[in-house]
Amino acid sequence: MKRWGVFLDRDGVINEEVGYLDDPDALKLIPGAADAIRRLSRAHIPVIVISNQAGVARGYFPEQRVHQIHEALSRLLAANGARIDRYYYCPHHPTEGVGPYRLDCECRKPEPGMLLKAAEEFGLNLRRCYLIGDKAIDIETGWRAGTHTILVLTGYGGEMWRNWSYLFKPDHVAQNLQEAVEWILKVEGLPLL
Repeated sequence: MKRWGVFLDRDGVINEEVGYLDDPDALKLIPGAADAIRRLSRAHIPVIVISNQAGVARGYFPEQRVHQIHEALSRLLAANGARIDRYYYCPHHPTEGVGPYRLDCECRKPEPGMLLKAAEEFGLNLRRCYLIGDKAIDIETGWRAGTHTILVLTGYGGEMWRNWSYLFKPDHVAQNLQEAVEWILKVEGLPLL
């Protein structure tokens, strides 16, 4: 039987939303995010980031900057005893891209490409996985991939939920990542480590 994991959007879920994050020094964790991720890691649950990074396609910053930000995020989390098992990101945009980044691809959310790739590489059963995000596009991605979905009210989540008009809905709405992880652990019958 395949295992399950947790997919996290990055900006607005783990770290504060600042628009197009292009400076590792501007990275600030949302309170409680490191603790939430640490709890998943202690329970041996894969934690996987999936993030659209159209700032690359738009020419706002080079692709290498995404790697630098992920390295900085990993250091911040490690200092708090937490870790991300893998980062997946889409640097493309279908209409605003520059050069090879202007691409209508399968990895840009709401397409489920990043989740499908992670499921294959980690041996995950997507129907048992959870996706946590702060935007409708995150929830749609999880819905398309068949995961359970949680909207957090951090980042853009509060405004999104107040104005929700989509046919699909999240399985759960949480104040923040910490509350979302507590809900997952309860649903799965795991200790709240």
